[in-house]
Amino acid sequence: MSIDALNWKILKCLQQQARMSNAEIGRQVGISSPAVSERIKKMEDSGIIQHYHTTVSPFEAGYQLKALITIRAFMGMLKPFLEKVKTYDEVINCYRITGNENIVMEVVLKNQKHLELFIDQLIVYGETKTQIILSHVVKHNSVKPLK
Repeated sequence: MSIDALNWKILKCLQQQARMSNAEIGRQVGISSPAVSERIKKMEDSGIIQHYHTTVSPFEAGYQLKALITIRAFMGMLKPFLEKVKTYDEVINCYRITGNENIVMEVVLKNQKHLELFIDQLIVYGETKTQIILSHVVKHNSVKPLK
């Protein structure tokens, strides 16, 4: 399915506020609520729209640290790690990457001691590097049309 200009307008609305009503989207893009609903359903069915989710503030939920941790996996440890990482509650995002490291994870932690204990679990899989996140510069930027 190709994304026409009208669908991009709908996607822009949904990426700004996923709970926006079809009627409000229709007012903003100039079509009826049923037409918006039909277009959204087609984009969901084709995989363009994949999920709707709630973003929780880790800090308001009691976590004091947010960090990026990269791993350069030891020989033969990448596949076991790719299964193990799915079980860590601390990991909120994990990516397999190119370059010197194999993995980058975004994690939330209670405090420095929690970070130390978490790294101790990771070092059996490979060499780690940790960067503490101080603040967001760009957060959940929208996907925009290709130029």
